[in-house]
Amino acid sequence: MNLGPWAQFVTLALVIVVATQIAHRILRPIVLRLAGFSSVLLAVVRRCDQPVQWLVPLATLQVALQGMPEGVRGVDTVEHLNGVLTIAVITWMATAAIRGAADGVIELHPCSLSDNLAARRVQTQTRVLSRIASGAALVAGLAFILMTFPKARQLGASLLASAGVAGLVVGIAARSVFSNLLAGLQIALAQPIRIDDVLIVEGEWGRVEEITATYVVLKIWDERRLIVPLGWFIDHPFQNWTRRSAEILGTVFLWVDYALPVEAVRAETQRLCERSPNWDRRVCVVQVTDASECSMQLRILVSSTASGQNFDLRCELREGLIAFLHREYPEALPRLRAELSPLPGAGTHQAAMTSPSA
Repeated sequence: MNLGPWAQFVTLALVIVVATQIAHRILRPIVLRLAGFSSVLLAVVRRCDQPVQWLVPLATLQVALQGMPEGVRGVDTVEHLNGVLTIAVITWMATAAIRGAADGVIELHPCSLSDNLAARRVQTQTRVLSRIASGAALVAGLAFILMTFPKARQLGASLLASAGVAGLVVGIAARSVFSNLLAGLQIALAQPIRIDDVLIVEGEWGRVEEITATYVVLKIWDERRLIVPLGWFIDHPFQNWTRRSAEILGTVFLWVDYALPVEAVRAETQRLCERSPNWDRRVCVVQVTDASECSMQLRILVSSTASGQNFDLRCELREGLIAFLHREYPEALPRLRAELSPLPGAGTHQAAMTSPSA
């Protein structure tokens, strides 16, 4: 076995690896500085840093293998293996670039702002579409790798004749998976829900924490997580409290006596709202919405910029108004009234019951 060509190739390979690593260390700070003007480009460069470290030497070795003399034993196997590794690294770099672009877009649209409707819309589309694009890149990379194997190509040709039946079987078996994928694409485009939206699903209040390719993670108010398939949001009605904006109205109900002056409650409610940072100064209304034989019902309607602030505001008003009633109008708290009167003939009956027997 002639080891001369292989010894030369191994030496050349070592030189290529060392040279590419040195070039990477020199050029990396320069590329990062040049990409610093764009957060998206900078995120892509950082994500592609490791794949590039592998891709450049593999691609260079693939070119060097073309210069090997013909007839050298094992060169075809090494060339095929290097080609497979190159395709795998290219796939890795493609998915890294997609995720880097998604990271950069998300960074440009943070949800920490008070008015984050547009940011949540962009983040939802970016996350869902990036996952779909990454999945497509992985499938394409796997297909290209399989095409490098002659037997795999023959197997694909033999299966092509029965593709109709096989596709029907696979479609029926994976109907839920494909429906969720299509639902994810529909949600990314139409956006009935977005990241950080406040939803009521199955009677549970929570925020959209994550949207994957197949399901949605809903963070419940008590720190639980509700996992909902994407297809569920297409087939079932649900409440979205932040569809157009996060502004919301909330109510506080109080049952009070008829003797309570409603104007005094209105003035106290206005004072409590103006003192609270959770009120957005849009709506503060006190109305009598119901009346029974014992008391009347007051409804306090208030507005806030977000559902969480509105909940806190309602609790503040409920506590403050109850304290106000106890302090200023204790007689106006709900009471049960009863008029006690002796029944007809009750006195005669009582005398007969207490008279001594003969």
